[in-house]
Amino acid sequence: ELRADREFMLAEMKQNREFVLSAVEQDGLALEHASADLRADREFLLAATKQNGEAMQHASAELRADREFVLAAIKQNGEAMQHASAELRADREFVLAAVKRYGPALEHASAELRTDREFMLAAIKQNGEAMQHASAELRADREFVLAAIKQN
Repeated sequence: ELRADREFMLAEMKQNREFVLSAVEQDGLALEHASADLRADREFLLAATKQNGEAMQHASAELRADREFVLAAIKQNGEAMQHASAELRADREFVLAAVKRYGPALEHASAELRTDREFMLAAIKQNGEAMQHASAELRADREFVLAAIKQN
């Protein structure tokens, strides 16, 4: 009976909005222990991501695929990009917007985008730090490197 009471209390705490928000503001990774409903809540995710970009890993799949939400999370903490859906990480327009907010976000873009000459030049124009995340093949291409230098 004591075990059942304890489990009930834990379940109740995981759904208590104020309690979980307070915990998330102290440690974004506390989101892991929140109820599924709270992990799908934009406000909670933004608060958690602001505190720790790694908290994005506990977001619902729906939020990790939501363009506006993920860009807002990246603006709060660029490391959130690594937990965006694969579809977003392969989306040219989305990745350019993310790179504009946080250059190193390109590290988490799809390999296909990081080998695309035109895309990479556009990313470098947005943020010079993007060059370090170009594919090895592009970084070894003299013409590409010269074009990148001219862009930046």
